[in-house]
Amino acid sequence: MISYKNLYDNGNMKLISERGCVKVFEHQRDLSVTPASAVTAYYAAEMNVRKRQVLIELDGNAFTVQAGAMQWMAGAVKMTSGIKGVGDFFGKAIASKVTKESSAKPEYTGNGLVMLEPTYKHIILEDVSEWGSMVLEDGLFLACDSKIKQNVVARSSLSSAVAGKEGLFNLCLTGSGIAVLESPVPYDELIEFTLKDDEVKIDGNMAIAWSNTLKFTVERSSKSLVGSAVSGEGLVNVYRGSGKILMAPTE
Repeated sequence: MISYKNLYDNGNMKLISERGCVKVFEHQRDLSVTPASAVTAYYAAEMNVRKRQVLIELDGNAFTVQAGAMQWMAGAVKMTSGIKGVGDFFGKAIASKVTKESSAKPEYTGNGLVMLEPTYKHIILEDVSEWGSMVLEDGLFLACDSKIKQNVVARSSLSSAVAGKEGLFNLCLTGSGIAVLESPVPYDELIEFTLKDDEVKIDGNMAIAWSNTLKFTVERSSKSLVGSAVSGEGLVNVYRGSGKILMAPTE
């Protein structure tokens, strides 16, 4: 049996969100400062530049975590490679070559706690079942319930990747469970679009996640070259169909 002191009752670690077995803590101040760094640390905290950590409370379930993200674990927790056979290994190796995700993501299972490394990025907790199947922008994945299926999906067309200056493939999460994402902006800043046989056009790579049911293309902002020149806009990312989009209004 393990008891914890200065974890749940740490006055400097504020619980800012939780969903399922996942809790997100935010360090209110950097207490390990020197006289030379004190001023920077003070203004960083005032401007919401704070370290955040994810705590996963396992109760017989399993969680898949980005490689290298674990800080510590306690209790009857076992870590495995997350690779199920030779075929799975080669499949994930190929997937890692076409996305920015690691080929092997360790899986933690059992009863106990798993704390992830602190990050200055904002943590978003999403229930994948509310999306059905969600596509992530590169670099957002941090962890997810191991029941969630991870696979790689291709963009709707080669032109959407080349013209949009993005990769041709993205990580897609399907199933039921909690996904932990690292966002460049806090959840309160994210704009959520819900489409029903409609379309959204975004100037730039601002969408951080979208339903796999949406068709993604890159098109001119106007049907004519003259119109695009007059509007001052060139190419825009277009999402058509029915589904959801999470968009960061700032980068």
